[in-house]
Amino acid sequence: MIPYGRQDITQGDIDAVVDVLRSEFLTQGPQVPLFEKALCAATGATHAVAVNSATSALHIACLALGLGRGGLLWTSPNTFVATANVGHLCGADVDFVDIDPDTFNMSASALRIKLHVAHEAGKLPDILIVVHMCGQSADMATIGALAREFGVRVIEDASHAIGGRYQEHPVGFCEHSDICCFSFHPVKIVTTAEGGASTTNDAELAARMERLRSHGITRDPALMRGEPDGDWYYQQIELGLNYRMTELQAALGVAQMARLEDYVARRNALAERYDRLLSDLPLRRPGRLSGVLSAFHLYVIRVDPARRKAVFDHMRAAGILVNVHYIPVHTQPYWRDHGFASGDFPAAEAYYAAAISIPLYATLSDEQQDRVVAELARALA
Repeated sequence: MIPYGRQDITQGDIDAVVDVLRSEFLTQGPQVPLFEKALCAATGATHAVAVNSATSALHIACLALGLGRGGLLWTSPNTFVATANVGHLCGADVDFVDIDPDTFNMSASALRIKLHVAHEAGKLPDILIVVHMCGQSADMATIGALAREFGVRVIEDASHAIGGRYQEHPVGFCEHSDICCFSFHPVKIVTTAEGGASTTNDAELAARMERLRSHGITRDPALMRGEPDGDWYYQQIELGLNYRMTELQAALGVAQMARLEDYVARRNALAERYDRLLSDLPLRRPGRLSGVLSAFHLYVIRVDPARRKAVFDHMRAAGILVNVHYIPVHTQPYWRDHGFASGDFPAAEAYYAAAISIPLYATLSDEQQDRVVAELARALA
């Protein structure tokens, strides 16, 4: 079996986790700050806040930016449902902006049109979550400029994109956004088993996300009402959640981050090899945005929609566990119940009808990749 993605766990990773199991701290010890420091070093951001999932990171990012009841969040329909769900978890309304058919990311031109219409109607969003689909950054300079023009706060959903670059900086540098969120699920670029994090250059946003991940509690006397009773004292000053990352997860993350550049380089080499090997087959390969280094979490091909199921089934039967990323969020039953319908975002729907994610991960061998290509050729013959 060749999966579409998989983790790479070394003996060094295992030793790092075992060391934590033998230590004094399984949670709230030194490893989480070390992991956050590694994230800052990799992204160039001044603050990082580690949590137990990317969904948690997105949720508290929205809360930190003040999203709540009566608010409005816009995002891409071409994403995992969590990106949109966090808007409703904050009590806000959610809408979508269609995608660019070549990069699969939010279309800057569609966003421009939608923002102008919303401005005229007095219904601008509070927050825009921009998804970096498959590991390739969206056109953040254009999107960020539009957001500033209309007074919209920006979160990057970089769940796929740790280790990628946009123009001069790593993804997560937050040049064109307020906050950037990452995922460390096992099929992502680096893993902490489950886990997520946010980066930001705003000290107040970082401090608020740190409180929100731990019940809204502070031990800082400057933030308390009245004087503390003693060194043990804490106060809950807002409604927060238990989104903390464990020491075991963070230790695994620290060990994995040491190989981040190697992982991204190998994924790009495999993607370039796919580009060559697939060039004569009747399919569409992923498009590239100029000035972007993709982290290549996914390599998505598009085939004739009439043949997509047959190709998918052939590959699975051959032991190649292809997948589809993603079913457009607005077509899910929950979101249909909130007023959305098929046809609302045609570019995302056309992408979905043709998309297949084929295997791509750092330990995929050239021989395994050759087998994937050979089976694709058979399926498309």
